[in-house]
Amino acid sequence: MNLLITGGAGFIGSNFVRYWNKKYPHDNIVVYDKLTYAGNLENIKDVLNSPSLEGGLGRVMFQKGDICDLNDLESTVKDNHIQTIVHFAAESHVDRSIEAPDDFIQTNIIGTFKILELLKKYPEIRLHHVSTDEVYGDLPLDRPEIKFKEDDKYIPSSPYSASKAASDHLVRAYIRTYGIKATISNCSNNYGPYCFPEKLIPLSITRALNDQEIPVYGDGKQIRDWIHTEDHAYGIDLILEKGKLGETYLLGGNGERENIWMIKEILKLIDKPESLIVHVGDRKGHDHRYAIDYSKAKKELGFEPLKPVAERLRETVEWYKNNESWWKELKTKADVIAEKYLEKRI
Repeated sequence: MNLLITGGAGFIGSNFVRYWNKKYPHDNIVVYDKLTYAGNLENIKDVLNSPSLEGGLGRVMFQKGDICDLNDLESTVKDNHIQTIVHFAAESHVDRSIEAPDDFIQTNIIGTFKILELLKKYPEIRLHHVSTDEVYGDLPLDRPEIKFKEDDKYIPSSPYSASKAASDHLVRAYIRTYGIKATISNCSNNYGPYCFPEKLIPLSITRALNDQEIPVYGDGKQIRDWIHTEDHAYGIDLILEKGKLGETYLLGGNGERENIWMIKEILKLIDKPESLIVHVGDRKGHDHRYAIDYSKAKKELGFEPLKPVAERLRETVEWYKNNESWWKELKTKADVIAEKYLEKRI
């Protein structure tokens, strides 16, 4: 099979590329990425332009491009005889969307629209659209029995989640109106290798390794349902194999944890003191809790996270400890953001 992976040089996309290349060594993958601040060819250098990880005939190729450029997108699809598109490309950091929402509207909404317009012309191509649980808003901290389900109402809280909600609606509209072949998945918070160090887990790991203060929004009691990128890739694999066209599937990590728990656990794993934690003013419109009911994916696809969150977190910490060369230069940008947060210490 020939796949086009939009945003394949980013955090989640690159982990999916590596997963697919290893599991399906005879498939050809074209990584289509604009290489913005979070897109990095270093994320896929071990598989790029070389035979597959398992010695098959498939290859991973890179095409720099913008999903908003329909002509370039079409040329890439035609030249590489693309059969399946997995659409990861998105602006994804909530704080950035609050400060500067323009890029989120352009990439997440207009970019998805361009892909959908392309599929009107090439209806034989299968699309999988990757989205977020943040489109559903948030859940109360005192009602642990309530979790997001596929048919829940969309109540996005930030420009980021609003832009992803809009892109989901566009995909559904094109499925119904134009008959394109597509599925959607909404996942919880991802963690794992190659995550840009401005996000909570890699920020905490890299700053702890350097004995730097770690900013924590408010009391840190916000709850996220963490999913490792390998489990996320596995879920998308199952959707492409068994998922029903036109359907949406929620993918969770079975890993509901408070943010403060994750940070304290990271400090234990690195053997650093909790005194590095600094509580800062909370994010505007901060969602309290995310939790996913993935029973539909479990029943229809057989999806289940492959490992528990504590084990996955240990693996993630070890990866960052062993790959300082990857994150060292990127950390400079993340530290600027962290120091800005620390100015609002409580």
